Amino acid sequence: MQAFLDAFDALPEGVFVGQSHGRRYVIVRRVSGAVQKLVAEELGGPDYISLNLYRLASGARLKPCEMPEQKVVDFVLDLKVSGRM
Repeated sequence: MQAFLDAFDALPEGVFVGQSHGRRYVIVRRVSGAVQKLVAEELGGPDYISLNLYRLASGARLKPCEMPEQKVVDFVLDLKVSGRM
C-alpha cells in the first residue's frame, strides 16, 4: 500500500494527461480535506478509472468506484504524467 500512496501523492492536483499500461488518459485529481478523488478517462477508448482515497487517523482507506482495487492500484503505480491541461 505504501508504494501506491507514494505514487498517488506524487500526482498533481487538477486536470492532467498521463499514460498507464500503454493507454493515454485525461485525469482529474481533487483533494478535499481527508478525501482525495481520482477519475481517469481513456482518450479514444472505453477505459475508466475512479477511486476515493480516505486519509484517516487510523490509516489510508482506498475505495475504488465499481471496479477491483487491484485495477486502480496497478493504474496509479504505472501512471506517467505527460502534461497539464
